[in-house]
Amino acid sequence: DKGYPMKLYRFLTGPDDSSFCHRVTDALNKGWELHGSPSLTFDPNLGKTYCGQAVVKEVEGKEYDPSMKLGEQ
Repeated sequence: DKGYPMKLYRFLTGPDDSSFCHRVTDALNKGWELHGSPSLTFDPNLGKTYCGQAVVKEVEGKEYDPSMKLGEQ
């Protein structure tokens, strides 16, 4: 342990609807913070808009392991 908090990054994606907003809200209430601006893209084949939002979090007392499930940290 180097004495630094572990920094985590996630990029949440989903359809432009309330379920996406609920996923971001859930992450915020679990200590994640918004990082950068949200993004939108339109899929003309499906006729749907999709959202993306990066979130970050610092966790004390843990070291990064590629097998960890970031959403559970």
